[in-house]
Amino acid sequence: MRTRVALGVLGSAGGLYGTFLMLSRQDPAAWLEVGIWFGAGVVLHDFVLAPLVLLAAVVLVRILPSAARPAAIVGLVVLGTVTLLAVPVLGGFGVKADNPTLFDRNYLLGWVVLALLVGVGAGVGTWLHARQTSQAGGAGHGTRARR
Repeated sequence: MRTRVALGVLGSAGGLYGTFLMLSRQDPAAWLEVGIWFGAGVVLHDFVLAPLVLLAAVVLVRILPSAARPAAIVGLVVLGTVTLLAVPVLGGFGVKADNPTLFDRNYLLGWVVLALLVGVGAGVGTWLHARQTSQAGGAGHGTRARR
């Protein structure tokens, strides 16, 4: 419980500091753009990302073995969230010919590497879950240990 409170306090302090920086260092005309960006994030999450993840979960539950389901769902949530946040750079929005430093790397390649790492992580998670389940079942411990 203390850890959650500490993380909540740190997160709130970071958010307040970021708000202070935005309000003190940005032109007030940019505040509307920030509000639109935050609003679009909420709308995209609630009406695009969440339904797609739920649909994928329904499909994956039918085709994946039970040991692979938790890791696949976590992988989908992570990859979906990161992809949504990466849309501006993946789409090249804001590219300016007079400032090549804005988009100075191959963001698509970075996203592909991240997707592969998430897939490997999901695979390792599935393997560990299956191994733990088989060891528990093989040792005659058909129930989960209480925490």
